[in-house]
Amino acid sequence: MPATEDLPVAIAGGGPVGLITALGLVHHGIPVVVFEEDGSLSLDTKAGTVLTRTLEVLHRYGALDPVLRASLRIDEIGEIDRVTNEPTLSVRTGELTEDTRFPFVINIPQHHLEPVLRDAFEAKAPGALRMSHRLEGFTQHDDHVELHLKSPEGETTVKARYLLGCDGGRSTIREHLGITVEGMTLEERYMLVDIKADLDVANPRDYPYLAYFSDPDEWMILVRQPHCWRFLYPLPKDAAEPTLEELREKTARFIGEVDEVEVLGTNVYNVHHRVARKWRDGRVFLLGDAAHLITPMWALGLNTGVLDASNLPWRLAWVLRGWADEGLLDGYEVEQAPVAVKGSGQMAEAARRYMSRQGEALDAMTDGNWGNAFTRAMLGVTLDVDGTGDWSMVKTGDAPLPVGPGDRAPDLPVFGPDGGRVHLHDLTADAFVALYFTDTRRRPAIPAQDGPALRRFAVSRWDAPHDSGLRDRALFDPAERVRRRFGVPDDTVVLLRPDGHVAAILPFDPAAPTDAAAEAYARVTGRAPATSEEKA
Repeated sequence: MPATEDLPVAIAGGGPVGLITALGLVHHGIPVVVFEEDGSLSLDTKAGTVLTRTLEVLHRYGALDPVLRASLRIDEIGEIDRVTNEPTLSVRTGELTEDTRFPFVINIPQHHLEPVLRDAFEAKAPGALRMSHRLEGFTQHDDHVELHLKSPEGETTVKARYLLGCDGGRSTIREHLGITVEGMTLEERYMLVDIKADLDVANPRDYPYLAYFSDPDEWMILVRQPHCWRFLYPLPKDAAEPTLEELREKTARFIGEVDEVEVLGTNVYNVHHRVARKWRDGRVFLLGDAAHLITPMWALGLNTGVLDASNLPWRLAWVLRGWADEGLLDGYEVEQAPVAVKGSGQMAEAARRYMSRQGEALDAMTDGNWGNAFTRAMLGVTLDVDGTGDWSMVKTGDAPLPVGPGDRAPDLPVFGPDGGRVHLHDLTADAFVALYFTDTRRRPAIPAQDGPALRRFAVSRWDAPHDSGLRDRALFDPAERVRRRFGVPDDTVVLLRPDGHVAAILPFDPAAPTDAAAEAYARVTGRAPATSEEKA
């Protein structure tokens, strides 16, 4: 067996959250192995909409382009009154151009998404995906976890530095740890139907590619997939699964009579709101449905799991590199659990009630298109980065709000020392980044670039003169576009984490050589930033 420090991180579960988490670890240079108990990827008709924040995570991990090629891009989420067939609300994500490079969401069925993620992962880590490997149990030790697996070749034992449970709502790992789940399963179920119908030419409907038909008797969601249409609606308690003829009749009640409707596939599933009591036990972590089984509404299921896959990999990388104390790992559950329990879960339930006209609309559905789009694209997640209990999933209003601690940083372009354009999220892809908003003409005291863990940049509408001593760490911000979007005054330092969230916002004295960013970094990680001379 390899030395403990050379062991991989093991992931149980080869679904989307497991594969995206694995891509994140590979991105940070951490060896990983994924064990999937099935011999092939799922063919079930499942989740179909991927939100903007997930697109950003996939971009950070180098897997976005093939996903976009396989998907259908959408810049409008519509709401339609079922009785009148008239639109009542339109959320246009195109207004997010001051927030993201990807001002849209995409539709792609999960059984199409999984092969794309698998291919992306295998290209980056050949042989690291082990199909037909069922995790039977595990034993934790001080410096590793011993996994007991059953494969076609028989029983085997594998050692890993950490074990990540991405093994779904019936998680073997969660059961082995004795972690209970809290919550409920609703009486109603969801019926998901993929159909082939010409709603573009022969029977033009001009529905948004993601449309919510609200009605007190029978609400429905219509999703335009790359090669078909998808319907999702509730089934009453104890109702039998509809026949093909009943499905066609149901379709006609929403979209009217069309020339031909072909049912391609169906799926009936229960509606859950169940969350694990804790998400970490020593060297074992729960992610995705293993930690929080929230039946999706507003596409909050898979996409909330991807937030886990965004938060944990960089923490593991910092600890394994020796750049942070083990305590950094505790922040994963502290930040992500409220988002799942009180954020996604409550938003999904409120959306269900609103669709059936049993509840009031959320602020995120009524208070200005920017707030609607920002929230529905899952860009509005504020994490509790400092333990104050301050977190949110909702932003409201017609115009972008100033950025605060815990918020996801806007992904805007600046111009780097070599003259080329660079986006903020690319700067932070594998480092903490301190942005010093200041006037470079005055030669502010910006610490030198002296290590890989924390990078420092002066951000100014004044390009740094070549004799300023700042040229290697200056970012040109024409018209102060970035500073204005952050909403901070001059001589402010903003510390960004590797997941693109704001760790701290602090004033700094441009005439003093103090390093406020390094102090804030140490408060987050428990250690001073690693220097170039220190072994990573």
